[in-house]
Amino acid sequence: MLIKEIAEIQEELREIRRDLHKIPELGFEEYKTSEYIATYLDKLGIKYEKNILGTGIIAFVEGYEGKKNLCFRGDMDALSVEEKNTVNYKSLHTGKMHACGHDGHMTILLGLAKYISEHKNLLKNNVVLLFQPAEEGPGGALPMIEAGFLEKYSIDEIYGLHLFPDLAEGRVGVRPGPMMSQTGEFDIIIKGKSGHGAMPHKTIDSIIIAAEMITGLQTVVSRNIDPIKPAVLTIGRVVAGERRNVIAKDAVLEGTIRSFHQDVYDTIKSRMGDFAKGLEISYNCEIELIFRDMYPAVDNDEVLTAEFIKCQQAGNVEIIDPIMLAEDFSYFQKVLPGVFFFLGCRNEEKNYCYPLHNEQFNFNEEVLGYGVQAYVNILKQRGVLED
Repeated sequence: MLIKEIAEIQEELREIRRDLHKIPELGFEEYKTSEYIATYLDKLGIKYEKNILGTGIIAFVEGYEGKKNLCFRGDMDALSVEEKNTVNYKSLHTGKMHACGHDGHMTILLGLAKYISEHKNLLKNNVVLLFQPAEEGPGGALPMIEAGFLEKYSIDEIYGLHLFPDLAEGRVGVRPGPMMSQTGEFDIIIKGKSGHGAMPHKTIDSIIIAAEMITGLQTVVSRNIDPIKPAVLTIGRVVAGERRNVIAKDAVLEGTIRSFHQDVYDTIKSRMGDFAKGLEISYNCEIELIFRDMYPAVDNDEVLTAEFIKCQQAGNVEIIDPIMLAEDFSYFQKVLPGVFFFLGCRNEEKNYCYPLHNEQFNFNEEVLGYGVQAYVNILKQRGVLED
C-alpha cells in the first residue's frame, strides 16, 4: 500500500512520465529532457546545478542538520529504437524511444523531489538528486566522478533503481554483493592471405582461422573459469570474405564478455590472447585483439543492502539471482557505498510484459509511486527524513 502523500501524486507522476516519454533523446543529447527537469525543479523551489556534462542536472536539498548527504540517481537517455506502441504519448522523435524505462526513473526522482519539498520541515540531513546523461552509452557516470561532482556535493551514500519486467509489478528485487555483471567488448581481427579458392595452398585462409578461434574460445569459460563464478564470452558478429571462389584475406569477430568478478574478467582476456598467439604460430597469420573495457559489476554494499531490505514493505522484496545485464551505476559504487535495485513492472493482465530495449516496452504508471515510496523508506531508515 502506498502512503497517502504518495498516492495523492500518482496522477501527476503519470503526466510527468508521459511528457518525458514523448521526448526521448540519446546520450549527451538530452537537452529537452534537461529543460523539462529544470522547469519542474523550479516549480518546487529546489536549487540545482545544470549543464553537468552538457545535459545533466544535480539538485541539492538541505536538511536542518546537514550532517549526511544521501544521493539518488536517475538516468536520462533513451535508445535508438523506433517505438511500436500505439499510445497517445508515443515518442515524437523518430527512431528514438525510452525503451529501457529511463523516463520512469526520472519521474520517480522528480516524485521524490516533490515529496521532499512538501516535507522540508522533516528533512534532517541533505538529499542530492542526480540526473545522469548517457547511461546507455558511452556512459555518464564515470565522467561525472572524474569531474569531481561526488566530492563537490560530499555524497556519503548513493541509491538507484531500474524498472524490470521480469519481476511482478511493484515487487522489489535486490541482492547484496555482485548483482549485475561487469561488461566489455572485443574485436578480433584476423589477417591472412587472399587467393583463388581453387588454390588454397597458396593462401592463409582467415575463415578457417576464425572458425578455430570461435570453437576454441568456447572452452575458456567451461575449462578455465571456476564453475561457481558465472561468466559469458559471446561472439555475436562475424565478417569475412568477398565472394565464393576467393579465399578470405581478413576476418573480423566481434563479441562481448560478462562476469561478476575482476579476476574472472581478466582471465578471459588473458586466455583469449593465448589462443590468438597459438593460432598465429599455427597458421603463420597475424591476429589483433582490441578490448574495450566498459562498465564494472554492480556490487551492492552488504550493510546498506541489509538495511534497505529491512525498510521496505514486509514480504515485497525478492533476493534475486545475479543477472548478466550491465549498468554504469556501478562506477559510483567503486567510490561510494550504495545500493541498486530492480522495481518490478510486469503486468500480464495489461500486456506490460515486453522486455527492456524492446520496441513495445511499456509499463503501468502505478508502479512509479512504489519507486518514490522505496526511496522515501530509505530516507527514513537512514535518518535523513523524520517519520
